[in-house]
Amino acid sequence: MSQSESVNPFDVAQRQLDKVAGALQLAPEVTAALREPLRVFELNIPVRMDDDTVRMFKGWRVQYNDARGPCKGGLRFHPDETVDTVKALAAWMTWKCAVVDIPLGGGKGGVKVDPSTLSEREKERLCRAWMGHMWKNLGPRSDAPGPDVGTNAQMMVWMMDEYSNLRGEYAPGVITGKPVDAGGSLGRISATGFGVVVTIRETLKVLGINPAGASCAIQGFGNVGQYAAQYFQSLLGGKVLCISCWDRHDKKAYTYSKDDGIDIEYLRSITDPYGTVDKRKAEEGGYRIEDGDAWIEKDATVLIPAALENAITPESAAKISSSVKVLAEGANGPTVPEAEPILEEKGIYVIPDFLCNAGGVTCSYFEQVQNDMNYYWSEDEVQQRLDEKMTTAFYAVHEMAHERNVDNRLAAYMVSVKRVMDAMRLRGWL
Repeated sequence: MSQSESVNPFDVAQRQLDKVAGALQLAPEVTAALREPLRVFELNIPVRMDDDTVRMFKGWRVQYNDARGPCKGGLRFHPDETVDTVKALAAWMTWKCAVVDIPLGGGKGGVKVDPSTLSEREKERLCRAWMGHMWKNLGPRSDAPGPDVGTNAQMMVWMMDEYSNLRGEYAPGVITGKPVDAGGSLGRISATGFGVVVTIRETLKVLGINPAGASCAIQGFGNVGQYAAQYFQSLLGGKVLCISCWDRHDKKAYTYSKDDGIDIEYLRSITDPYGTVDKRKAEEGGYRIEDGDAWIEKDATVLIPAALENAITPESAAKISSSVKVLAEGANGPTVPEAEPILEEKGIYVIPDFLCNAGGVTCSYFEQVQNDMNYYWSEDEVQQRLDEKMTTAFYAVHEMAHERNVDNRLAAYMVSVKRVMDAMRLRGWL
């Protein structure tokens, strides 16, 4: 599950953009304007630890493109974080906001740290220190971060509070992914996983597959993986064969499977906040514990990579069962470009990441809207609006793929890049 040392995620993002630039016949200066972020902030953050020592943390914030609106993108705390990972994710956020047609640009942040090694007070100090470095360059009308890998709702509140203190006014819209009692939106926690399953639902429709008879295998059992599993069962009536997740104690991944389908709530009850399943309790619950890569070889209808980047390589793609019809990219950048011809040869319908997992950022936009008007929707209203946005975006991409006879990823890029390019031209940037 750790990022592959041999694959640079920003190189992947740029190669994907180069491909769509050719399909859209973009002028060289347009391509050049889209290949690099507008702004990159590199931070050296001193934090006083509980033992009274001071430790330095490396951090970044990338504001990739704000032609369509304020930058939007999560803040990750991860021990393998790099500036290239953050730049790649900021690029994907740009296309993600555009493909679901919300008025936001793309950004991303990261801190190189293993949050599980920090106490709660140390995490709070790090969150406030990060905001102390960045607050002059953030805001509801410029750049609004949210939670991502290794961060959570409580950490977002600490950051929002620090920003509000520095500004001298209550400013909940600077951060999304907050708890409901602190200006968050109902439905936000489940939004990404819900959106993943909405796109799977529509894919199964166009493929003529009965969702009630479908099964899936999931990589990752954090927020996205857990809710994707839940809604695959409750919304579609399908069966989840297994989940694969990283064990932070053993520093390796395991696959937890049951032939008759896993019990989501049981696995949740034995999973820590960092997505590590208690192996002993899993065995007691009757689960087979297999190698971490076993998920990709399951005889499932749908595969859902919902962990980190570069999970689908040419080697792993070659192992995918012939029963698999759909690859739903719940994670950001899970498929390296070299693996895509193999997926195409196998006839697998790929739901590209920045469409598939756009439910989170869409609900973050809803949260900003609610913060701005100081009026909040019910969870049913949030999910109805989210379902409509995701469904409309799915068919925009699906129809583009058919009209231009291209794969879904290229079609999604064509939809989103054209929208960003049009905004840049209208604003006189090009």
